[in-house]
Amino acid sequence: MCEQKQTPPVKVEVKNLTKKFGDLLVLDNISFDVYQGDLLCVVGPTGCGKTTFLNSLTKIYDITSGQILLDGKPVDPKTNNIAYIFQGDSTMPWLTVEQNVAFGLDIKHVPKARRDELVAKYLDIVGLTKYKSYYPKRNQRALRASSMLQRVSIARAFATEPELLLMDEPYGQLDIELRFKLEDELIKLWEMTKTTVIFITHNIEEAVYLGNRIMILTNKPTTVKRTVNNTLPRPRDIASPDFVALRTEVTDAIKWW
Repeated sequence: MCEQKQTPPVKVEVKNLTKKFGDLLVLDNISFDVYQGDLLCVVGPTGCGKTTFLNSLTKIYDITSGQILLDGKPVDPKTNNIAYIFQGDSTMPWLTVEQNVAFGLDIKHVPKARRDELVAKYLDIVGLTKYKSYYPKRNQRALRASSMLQRVSIARAFATEPELLLMDEPYGQLDIELRFKLEDELIKLWEMTKTTVIFITHNIEEAVYLGNRIMILTNKPTTVKRTVNNTLPRPRDIASPDFVALRTEVTDAIKWW
C-alpha cells in the first residue's frame, strides 16, 4: 500500500487580498497558499498585477484590504527574513562582488566568521569565486555583463538564508542560453536550501521549467484563475511531449480574449 505524500505546511497565506490605486482595482479579493519549500511560478497576462502582488507582500505598497500571513502572522519585512531579486542589475558598483554578496549579512550583523563562510559558499555555487575582488561596473566585460551580475544578486539573496525569496522576472532581459544557465543554478540552490520561492515571470516556458506549482492569474481586475501542480521530473526536457503539453495547457489558461 502506497503512502500518501503529505502536503507541506503553509508558509505564506494570502487572504482576500485587494489592492486599488485610486479607482483602479488591480488585485481583486485574491486568496491562495504558498507551501513551505515551494518554487511557485506566477504567470498571467501582461500588466495583470504580478509585480503589484510582490510589492504588496513586501509592504512597498499598502494593501487596500485583506491579509498576507507568513507562518501564520502578518508579514513584516522588518522582522521576517525576506529576499527580493529584481529584473536587471541590482548590484552596488562601489562594492566588490564579495562585498555585494556580504551586504545583506552585514545589514543583519551576522558574525564575521559565519558571514565569510556563507559568502564563500554561495560565491562558489554560482561560479564567482575567482571574480570576488572585481567591481561590477569597472570589470563589467570580465563579468560578462548581465549574466554574471545577476549571479551576484542570486548569491547575495541566498547567502542571507531567507525564509522567503521573491524573484520578479529576474532573467527577462537575458538571452536564452544565459537564462537556462541561471535557471539551472536557481534549481540547484532551491533543491539544496529548500527555500520557499515565489517567482514572477511572463515566460510560460520558464514557469514550466522551474516551478513545482504554477499559479495563473487573470487580467485586471486580477484574481487567481487556477494553480497547476507541475510533477514533471527534473532535469526537465523542454522538447519532451509532457513538457510541451503542460506548456500548452498553461498558455491556453492564460488567454483572456
